[in-house]
Amino acid sequence: MATKGKSMTIFQRAASSPFYFILYVLLVLLGNVGNFTVIGVVGESILREPGVVRSSDVILVNMAFSNLMVSLVRNTVVMVSDLGVEVYLSRDSCHIMMGIWVWVRSANVWSTFFLSAFHFQMLRRVAPPVINLHGPRGPPKSLIIGFFLIWSLNLVYSLPAFMFSKNGDENSTETLMLMSSTTRPLLGCIWNFPSSYSGLAFATSSMVIHEAIPICLMTFTNLGSLVTLYSHRNMWNSTKKDQDAPVISRIPAERRAAKVILTLNILFISSWGANVISVNYFNYNRGFSTEFLLIIARFANLTFIALSPIVLAVGHRRLRSFIKSVLFNIL
Repeated sequence: MATKGKSMTIFQRAASSPFYFILYVLLVLLGNVGNFTVIGVVGESILREPGVVRSSDVILVNMAFSNLMVSLVRNTVVMVSDLGVEVYLSRDSCHIMMGIWVWVRSANVWSTFFLSAFHFQMLRRVAPPVINLHGPRGPPKSLIIGFFLIWSLNLVYSLPAFMFSKNGDENSTETLMLMSSTTRPLLGCIWNFPSSYSGLAFATSSMVIHEAIPICLMTFTNLGSLVTLYSHRNMWNSTKKDQDAPVISRIPAERRAAKVILTLNILFISSWGANVISVNYFNYNRGFSTEFLLIIARFANLTFIALSPIVLAVGHRRLRSFIKSVLFNIL
């Protein structure tokens, strides 16, 4: 894509605002520390009890890892850039960074959906899960295959980002925005598609594959989980002494899990929904409020990653205990 010179942008003017910068830094740090805490606490429990691996904990670690990768390789770099540290990568380095940005962001979307889909599948089980009592039990093969597909297929999808990008300079400005990568030139890296049509085609496919479809699937699985819980609750009230009582007695815990996952999905849909609207307005309708909407997109990129660990802590016993102990020691 072409580059052009430009005077001080609204990004730079906004970044000079102390409130804007402090808020951005706090969200970035919250995302880094929060997701690192989720990985450490939940991951430690998985390693400490290798004989009984909870699939939900493994999925939480995978989602937190994808959140942390996006926050470290993208949001933290933006924060450092706002501090005035200007670094311009070579062309080959830009190929790598643009590809990584698209890869980890796309994998992050599907890792979030994977949690919702797993909970929906668990609720639809008629019988409790079978536990192997003879020796250590690792994650189910279906779970491992799911993780492999998420990271490998999204790596394949990100291949154009490894190829169609280039390095610019301090006067470069982006002429195409993707939800999965950038709302401004970063480290001097910008898109370089053969034509504007091919660039818009890739941006549109990114919106459909990594925004619209996951959001629709999340909505479907969450509604399905709520309907399933409602039917189980009615069955529980009418037949408390039925032979399936051990399964149905898990309803209170499953309801708490459903509330946490539903909150995560609402947070995801609202934050990335704002991102989708802002970025596509830039791509298809360069109006007066374009740059203001791109600032909204930058904060929307942060919101889910920064706040999701807090939501998880509300519904996860080990995380709650760890945070309480840390706060008790500090205070």
